[in-house]
Amino acid sequence: MENFKEEFKVKGEEVIGKVKELLHEGNVRKLIIKDEDGKVYLEIPVTFGLIGAILAPTLAAVGALAAMVANLKIEVVRTEEPETPVSPEKKV
Repeated sequence: MENFKEEFKVKGEEVIGKVKELLHEGNVRKLIIKDEDGKVYLEIPVTFGLIGAILAPTLAAVGALAAMVANLKIEVVRTEEPETPVSPEKKV
């Protein structure tokens, strides 16, 4: 099975919303949150069994990270290509 990768640039205050949006898409295997220089801050493996009890602390960590860093990149590893095209201003 081939994995597909995408990368999005987001501002710190947009990170949690974007992470939630990506998790709801269902075909995401892993999220990697990095700074503008490529330093990895958080790597979130996503499984089908991901439930609120596990998701809440992860989103809290993402929120704390977003408060410290102004601009971030979210690398998305998917099991299949996304169905809807990504807007070019957000995709790297």
